[in-house]
Amino acid sequence: MDLVIIRHGRPERDERDEGAGTADPPLSDVGRRQADATAEFLSGERIDHVMASPMQRARATAAPLATRLGLDIELHDGLKEADHYRTRYVPAEEMTMDDDIVQEFLGDKFAMFAPLGGFEHWRRDVVATFDEIVDRNKGKRVAVYCHGMVMGTYLTTLIGHGDPFVLTPDYCGIVRVRAASNGIRTIRSVNETGHVRALLS
Repeated sequence: MDLVIIRHGRPERDERDEGAGTADPPLSDVGRRQADATAEFLSGERIDHVMASPMQRARATAAPLATRLGLDIELHDGLKEADHYRTRYVPAEEMTMDDDIVQEFLGDKFAMFAPLGGFEHWRRDVVATFDEIVDRNKGKRVAVYCHGMVMGTYLTTLIGHGDPFVLTPDYCGIVRVRAASNGIRTIRSVNETGHVRALLS
């Protein structure tokens, strides 16, 4: 079967007071245009099923393709981003060196995984999620809308690399993985962005 894995479009900033829930930003205007461009690009392919992280930015990016194809979106908690527990989400483009998240990353880039049981626990969960998707969709092509850290973790695991930050795709970047029934996973492409190149500046 084929996995077509897509990162969400660019979201808005979302900063909440303590007790106001976790950050779950919607797409920005350019993010919605990126989602539409991605849907137009992928609608010419055979897509049998659409899945997404339940986080708002992933669901909204998946919606245009699902609508075009007349398919429902299956949500999967295992596709949520690693920082889903935070009360603050700031797009990387808006961060400065003084930002707390940047300083945390510079001090220990794996610290963000601590609330999830550590990076290795998170990594196993991500791989298990994709293995489950493969097992349930034999012979199909599935569009999976999720997040940069989810994609980076899965890709670097497939190539045997220990740093999930080295393969973070752009907004609406597409990764293709061929998944054979014998367990072999073949990366066919990484970070296809031609369909949104004009919307990434």
